[in-house]
Amino acid sequence: MITIKNEAQIEGMRKAGKLLYEVLSTVRKAVVPGISTMELNDLAEKLIRDGGATPSFLGYEGYPASLCTSIDEVVVHGIPSEDTILQEGSLISMDCGLCLNGWQADSALTVGVGRISDRDRELIETTEACFFAGARQAVAGKRLGDIGSAVESLAHEHGFSVVRDLSGHGIGRDMHEDPYVYNFGFAGCGLPMRKGMTIAIEPMVCMGDWHVETDEEDGWCVRTRDGLKASHYEHTIAIFEDRLPEILTLPGFVWKEEE
Repeated sequence: MITIKNEAQIEGMRKAGKLLYEVLSTVRKAVVPGISTMELNDLAEKLIRDGGATPSFLGYEGYPASLCTSIDEVVVHGIPSEDTILQEGSLISMDCGLCLNGWQADSALTVGVGRISDRDRELIETTEACFFAGARQAVAGKRLGDIGSAVESLAHEHGFSVVRDLSGHGIGRDMHEDPYVYNFGFAGCGLPMRKGMTIAIEPMVCMGDWHVETDEEDGWCVRTRDGLKASHYEHTIAIFEDRLPEILTLPGFVWKEEE
């Protein structure tokens, strides 16, 4: 069931989103060669709790950490470890969620560890651009297929692919609500969007083929089958009728006119 939020409820999500933005901004600065993914996880959890919130991922369906740390070919759900040390030239995707006063926020980003290749940088930048291309379509009266089509088209323009086995989602009181928000599709197709919907749009873009598989050992890490790198970028947004969406996990962001 899709839940529609009023302005007071969106304000609650706005506060949660602001805190999550601050958490990930700080964790992002801590990404350097030689740091362990567990150190990043511990930092994220401390910041969440210091902000009066609780980590949404910790214990969710058995997930053992507060931050997903996915390196190189791991698309999502990488589990932090003291033994996993970041290496120069790698990419790390960090996905985090928190709950503040009963409202959820969800966001993810990918950063390079030290110096990275030009193509890796293009992958990261394209993934972020795919989010904004999709989010521009999130206006009441348009359809979910408009989001997916925009994301997929831009990724393909740069020679990348988008994961089809995973998707964005509705969000509110629960971390994962209806509807699914796919990163592929056809413009003009799919569920019509409505004012007051809150969703997480999260392009997962691959250097090579989009097919993925889940590690049997831990049951969480989702990797590209071809072993090539992937990038992940996500924000929680609120949909309106007469304007472009508000990005709740990117406070202060202002849309610019398309060139």
